[in-house]
Parts: sequence; C-alpha cells; structure tokens
Amino acid sequence: MAGHPVQVQSEFARLRTVVLARSEFRAPDVLHPDDPVLRHLTPQHRHATLALQGKNLAAADPGRQRAWEQERDTFRALLERHGIEVLRPRLLTDAEKQATGAAGYSNFFTRDPWFTVGANVIEGALRFAHRRLEVLPSRPVLREHVLPGTAAYVAVPTPELGDAANPDGPGPFIEGGDVLVLGTHVLVGRSGLASDDAGFAWLRKFLEPRGFTVEQVPLQPQVLHLDCALGLVRQGLLLVCEDRLVAGLPDALRAWDRISVSEDEAAALATNGLPLSSDVYVTDPAFSRIGDQLERHGVRVEYVDFAITRSFGGSFRCSTQPLSRVD
Repeated sequence: MAGHPVQVQSEFARLRTVVLARSEFRAPDVLHPDDPVLRHLTPQHRHATLALQGKNLAAADPGRQRAWEQERDTFRALLERHGIEVLRPRLLTDAEKQATGAAGYSNFFTRDPWFTVGANVIEGALRFAHRRLEVLPSRPVLREHVLPGTAAYVAVPTPELGDAANPDGPGPFIEGGDVLVLGTHVLVGRSGLASDDAGFAWLRKFLEPRGFTVEQVPLQPQVLHLDCALGLVRQGLLLVCEDRLVAGLPDALRAWDRISVSEDEAAALATNGLPLSSDVYVTDPAFSRIGDQLERHGVRVEYVDFAITRSFGGSFRCSTQPLSRVD
C-alpha cells in the first residue's frame, strides 16, 4: 500500500488509502412503502426504489447505471488528484448474486460491511438481507492489504437467522456508517435500522481492552446511520442535525463549533461528506449552503455531483472506507 500504515486516527486525519465502492444493486422482490429498507430514504427516492422491485438497476435503467458509475469515477479522479491511493472491491460473482435470492443484492457502500478503528480492521454484520454478503467483494483487498501487516483483522459473529416475527433476527449487527472515530473515542449510532445493542456490546468488548472508549449514540428511528446525522469535519468543527440525535450531542463534542443541518438536508445526506484532511472536505453541490459555511471556517470545499449515489441512501462517506488516515 504505497507505504501507508493500516490505521485510522480520526474521521479527519489525512486520508492516504481508501477503498471506493462499486455500483451494483438489485432491489428485493417484495417491498412495501413502509418497509424498513426504505424508511431512511426521502419520499422521492423511496418511490424510485419501489419501482425497482426485483430488478437489477443496470438492466432496468442502463443510463442511470452509467451515470452512477460516472459519479464514482469522477470522485475517484478527485481523490487521486489529492494524492490518495484508491482501491476498489471486485464485482459480485453470479453465485453471490444468487445466494440472497428474493432479498436482492448490493455492492454499493463500502463504509458499512467493514470498518477501520485505529489499527483494527473489523468486518461488521449488516441488518438488511440484501446487504448480508456485501463484505465479500472487499475480501481480496483485505487479504492483500491487511493480512500481511500488523493491523488486527477480526469479524463480528455471524448474525442469527430471523423468523416470521423478527425477519432480521436478533443480531448482532454493527455497521460502519454508525462508527465514528475520534482518536481513542469511538461513537456508535443506534436507531433500530442498522447497528443494535448486541453489536455495540461486541465492539466495546473488543476495543476497550485496546485502549478505546466506545460510546453509544441513540438516533431517531428514521435515521439509518450516525453519519446521516453527524459529521466530524476537523478537530473542534462538526456538522449536525440535532433533531436526529435523541440525547443531543455526546459530551465530548458539545464544546465544538457546529454547523446546523436541517432534517430535510440530513435526509438528503448533507452530513455525509468526506474530509480528505482537516483542511479539505468533499460534498455535493446540493449542499453549497453548508459548503459556504465550511469555507468561512477555513475549510476548502470540493464539490462532486453525487445525486444518484445519494438516491440509494448514502453519499461520500458511505461510498468510502479508509484503510489509512494518519497525520
């Protein structure tokens, strides 16, 4: 890996090596308007996903698929202009696409299936059935770039199977979008849509003996992940939709300067930009209001149109998983 250590010091330490998502999605065969899979989406994007029931996007709408891939290619070019090493997962195999059956499949957000905390790479456990195998396309990257080095590489226990009364099953679930790193302080979101208490307990049991403090942050039930409510831009500066935080900001962040984000902006992924360092932040031009405020705080803002990516419920942070963030 170009000599960069496998380590993530914080959400805003200089990004050196990152894994950028692919663009594969087939919607579940059966969806209904109040399905938990859709709860975090805007009404417009919920309707668009309902129209894809049982369909592979690439076959159903080739033009939208090409535009989606182009968004990621444009983002990749920006990352590389900033000297960041960009790795990619492979595509799903036919066997992997078939394995989840009527639940559909996805290979579109690398933030969630696994994550890096300090010098620890952790395979998570995803709640939604169409995402349960999403870690597999990243395995070649992990074998090549993590296994040979000194970083720990572990996996959360496989979630138990569900039944008619509880289709998701009892977990444990822990997803990278819920995990924010601030030195040795780790924040873990919980809304009921993704990470659960069992996943949080497992992560705390693993990390605390290694010197980390792990704190749970309760979220409103329509919020998929913590990074859909809160973004750490640099030391002392954050983006937040406080309406999405049940108990407000964690104590460790309450003295920070904050840029407030509305519920509508947060639902459109306004907090899900990506710091490339403490000085540079990437977001969508739809959030130029927020970008202007970041600039007034001395942060350089880069813009990439990510409208299609955002229609699937994630943005720049969701589309990336750092292997090296070190100052």
